[in-house]
Amino acid sequence: MKRWATLIFIFLYSYCAAQDPAKQKELKAVRTVETPKIDGVLDDACWVKVPIATDFFEIRPLPGRVETKDRRTEMKVLYDDVAIYVYARMYDDKDSVSHELVSRDNIGNADFISIIVDPFYDKMNGNGFFVTAAGVQFDAKYSQVGDEDPNWNAVWESAVKLDDLGWTCEMKIPYSALRFSGKEIQNWGLNFSRRIQRTNIQTFWNFVDPKVNGFINQEGLFTGLKDIKPPLRLSFSPYVSAYVNHYPANIPGVKNTTSRFNGGMDVKYGINNSFTLDMTLVPDFGQVQSDNRILNLTPFEVKFNENRQFFTEGTELFNKGDLFYSKRIGSIPSYYNYSGVGQDDKIIRDQTEAKVLNATKISGRTAKGLGIGIFNAITNSMQTEVEDGAGNVRNVETQPLTNYNILVFDQSLKNNSSATFINTNVLRQGSAYDANVSALLFNLNNKNNKYFINGGAKMSYLRGEESSTSGYSYTLRLGKQSGNFTWNYNQVYADNQFDPSDLGFFTNNNFFDQRIGLGYNIFKPSKWFNEMQSWLNVTYSRRVNPGNYQNTVANGGAYLRFKNLWSAEIDMSYNAKGNDFYEARNGQMYNAPESYGIGLYINPNRAKAYNFGGNVRFFEQQLFGGKEYNFYLFQNFRLNDKIAFGLDLNFNPNYNYVNWVTSQGSQAIFSKYDRRTVENSFDAKYTFTNLMGVTVVLRHYWSDRRNKEFYLLTPNGNLTDYQGPALTGTDRNYNVFNIDLIYTWQFAPGSTLSLSYKDAAETYDSYFMQRYNRNLGGILAAPQNNSLSVKVLYFVDYLDLKKKRKKV
Repeated sequence: MKRWATLIFIFLYSYCAAQDPAKQKELKAVRTVETPKIDGVLDDACWVKVPIATDFFEIRPLPGRVETKDRRTEMKVLYDDVAIYVYARMYDDKDSVSHELVSRDNIGNADFISIIVDPFYDKMNGNGFFVTAAGVQFDAKYSQVGDEDPNWNAVWESAVKLDDLGWTCEMKIPYSALRFSGKEIQNWGLNFSRRIQRTNIQTFWNFVDPKVNGFINQEGLFTGLKDIKPPLRLSFSPYVSAYVNHYPANIPGVKNTTSRFNGGMDVKYGINNSFTLDMTLVPDFGQVQSDNRILNLTPFEVKFNENRQFFTEGTELFNKGDLFYSKRIGSIPSYYNYSGVGQDDKIIRDQTEAKVLNATKISGRTAKGLGIGIFNAITNSMQTEVEDGAGNVRNVETQPLTNYNILVFDQSLKNNSSATFINTNVLRQGSAYDANVSALLFNLNNKNNKYFINGGAKMSYLRGEESSTSGYSYTLRLGKQSGNFTWNYNQVYADNQFDPSDLGFFTNNNFFDQRIGLGYNIFKPSKWFNEMQSWLNVTYSRRVNPGNYQNTVANGGAYLRFKNLWSAEIDMSYNAKGNDFYEARNGQMYNAPESYGIGLYINPNRAKAYNFGGNVRFFEQQLFGGKEYNFYLFQNFRLNDKIAFGLDLNFNPNYNYVNWVTSQGSQAIFSKYDRRTVENSFDAKYTFTNLMGVTVVLRHYWSDRRNKEFYLLTPNGNLTDYQGPALTGTDRNYNVFNIDLIYTWQFAPGSTLSLSYKDAAETYDSYFMQRYNRNLGGILAAPQNNSLSVKVLYFVDYLDLKKKRKKV
């Protein structure tokens, strides 16, 4: 009896230990001589005696709960001299597995399985390889703070199968897709993750606690990889493209229809085990989605999303310190010079984007944790074609040949900490000024990653032919980042000369801001919700020179995810009376009124074939009783796993709002106005296979400004009735219409054929046009810029070429 009790105790202890979420899991590496066939069928003999990784832990909805036996996951990993191989068995009801077909690097409404590896085992950087139940690949890089970079792409193989037990997956991840050391025996960080879409259950092999800050630092261990050598990582991706563009300019001597032929190449080269060179020569970005342009009535620039892959992939090092806004390179330059365009000159053709001639990235991290990044890009000069009063046509250079450069050194420290130096430099040909910005950054965490302190000091230096300026800025942030209750204190300072806008995004300087943030999160489900998050932030701002008060802002809210997988969020904000030094556009102070707002956001269970959600928001200004409403509704309809539609409707009316409208000499004129903004977009996709699909996006945006009364801004910051001559041409009526239709086919690993059709129209009038249908009809009748393009990119791996030569 005593013997049986001992055996039972040992069994229970072993079982409980195996289920302990806090204990790091380990998986022993097994070398194979036989290469498994990547077909999704798990019948290769080499898989038979390989250790199984199972008993995954939920991160949602119930963190720490072990997966059930009937929905369990079984993973195996093999390796040889060229790749690692992954076996995955996901038990489930075959008919319940979600498997929507979408394009590469998207998940859609589908279950997925993934492997995340950290080859240097620094618990700060990793690579994730995901495959959906429809066979769609998604890959990403992970940085030390848990940020996901989905723009990183690698070339690897995968296959899936649905069967009576659920679904299966096999992967082959070649070493050319990874960076690792040349040590004889290696241990890698490892985790697996699975999502069951219909129930929103996500699990990890090694438990990832949502109360702990970071993701890669909560990985398991893959032990005993022996005698693997990093291969020569060299690939070429030459491309050719052709364009036909039609715009009815109907100007004598200017063609309405133009065409061009482009060619270039992308190159990836593994300099050593840790560092990679990425280069694009004469790139072509003509097939990226159009920017969502809006009518901007603020004194600040609008920030657009970057859609060009070279500038989004593998740029985590360069984004440190918020000094890099990649749209500055070619797309939205910060410097324009129209001094060569006279008052009597007529602009025939204005170039708004500069051609990127080449761009290069070198990045990586040494075995001792030193990350090094070098980025360089060159853009061609921009020319504006003008005609003078005598009919003579000439070109005026509005932007010179420009070189953009970034240098980063980022040293990893203990406890997911780091120290960073970053420098950005912009050099322009000729008499235009140059810009240089440097920053020293630090991020320190305690041993259990519970508390943190981070910040940095920055300096900008602008050098022109006649003068130069330098400015300074610093940030300091500390707090508690793990646990149910979190808090932080943030302090940001920038003097009145600090300006990183030549390669970064920047709105204003001359401020000293302090912010306190509080958060309380519940990750353990209750009777009626699965997850709850709440927050409260208060910001107080003053100017640096002189040190007068600017504003005080408070905002708070709560987010709930319910048992039925719907979610709701409520946000509240309050702006106290403040001193606005930017709205007048001339440095004059404006006494900004008190305002407050509230918003309710509803998101559905997106696993449903038809789902809808949206938000309702309300804001009020105390001055003149200004009110703003926002009503947003989105709908998604999935006809089947191949066809899906989406419709977004947004209505945003403003009444009795006040801000700057124009200037008369040194005097700022404000107006009380009504504004209506309507934005509608429709998208559809048809995915033929996991390698081929077509998408279309249609967007119409209409916004206006109808001035009702005009005011003069007085020296004390108040408004008084305007008594000057009648103001005309100050109303606004802005319309944008876009169609983006793109077909892509991955006809070979890493190789794509894409066809793109774009239609764009824009009208900007100084008079108001009533009714939405009249504005839609007006923009459709306006001159349309139509373009049709085809691009073929072919991926060539040097190792594959070498193998073919040996066979010959």
